[in-house]
Amino acid sequence: MGHLSGLGHRILLWLRLLILKVKEGTKPYNKTVHVEFSVKQSVHHQETSPCRGACKLNMASMGILLFFTVIYIRTGHTNTAFVKVECQAGKVGVYGQQSLLQCVVKTTQDNTEIRVVTWKKEGLYDPLLVFYKEKIVPRQGYSFAEPSWNERNMNVSLLITNTSVKHEGVYKCEVMTNSGDGSDSTSLKVTAKYKKPTIHSDPQKILSNTDVTLTCKSSEGYPKGQLRWFDEHNVEWTISSQKEEDQTESGLFNLCSKLYLRKGSTFTKYTCKVFNASDGKEDEATFEVHNASGSVGNITANKSHLPATKIVAPVVVIGSLIVGLLLALLIYRKRSQSDHRGLATSDYDDGDQEGDKTCQVSLA
Repeated sequence: MGHLSGLGHRILLWLRLLILKVKEGTKPYNKTVHVEFSVKQSVHHQETSPCRGACKLNMASMGILLFFTVIYIRTGHTNTAFVKVECQAGKVGVYGQQSLLQCVVKTTQDNTEIRVVTWKKEGLYDPLLVFYKEKIVPRQGYSFAEPSWNERNMNVSLLITNTSVKHEGVYKCEVMTNSGDGSDSTSLKVTAKYKKPTIHSDPQKILSNTDVTLTCKSSEGYPKGQLRWFDEHNVEWTISSQKEEDQTESGLFNLCSKLYLRKGSTFTKYTCKVFNASDGKEDEATFEVHNASGSVGNITANKSHLPATKIVAPVVVIGSLIVGLLLALLIYRKRSQSDHRGLATSDYDDGDQEGDKTCQVSLA
């Protein structure tokens, strides 16, 4: 089945070349193409002929006979075992730069010459590049990788001069030589790096008793990426944001994300990071909320997210104040007791006997 499929591809290729030659107003270049053209004429005659019944059956039989005759004639002059086309499995191209789809022809025969090369992209009918009868016919933006390429050069790689999103897809290279035919496919993926994000606030002047909306934008990237929000402690807030994206005519994406902050937000810094389709960070931007009050608002982090310094620092300050007050009170009491004892001793030493009796009476 694989061999018949390869034959079908070759027949279609010869038919395409025949159409090109007919448009140029010249005769087909060999008998095989002429026979294939006869097949098309036979089928067309069958569809337009007024014959009915047995006449239609005879015409169909003749068409089938000619078709297998074409296969026999074509395979009688080629051997696919001698020629093999090998292409690199896949390529990642960068938007706006050159992309190279590498394909080489490998043959076991000496003095091999390439007669036909066609490069096609899946989904497009017309070929991107054709080499036929020592003439290269490329579409704009495509060429052989080597400028001085000729029929003895087995490097049939395709060069895309200015890569864009539309170039993404599957490509097929078909080659015919004097030793045999071959074909292979490869693919191209396109990437474009997103620009550095920008952040602006609404309102621009932030007050402690107002709600704030932070808007982050990043543009001209591909494939579609994502904007994500983080606070000063690297806690993610993307779930509280609203995202938007639109695709331009060139195929690139513009990303936008809005983060809504309620009044009394606890954080002073918010970072917007842009990630590509592979979840790799490409760039970031930081916004500082200079007038943040420091109180916990409706969308602030949970206590488990708060850093240890925010909890320990107030405790240390309050504890220090308590210890200081206790020490001051203790020192005051000691001084008061020592002053009282000194005053009592002075009265006993300097007083007369009556004073002693009075002290004794009072004690009694």
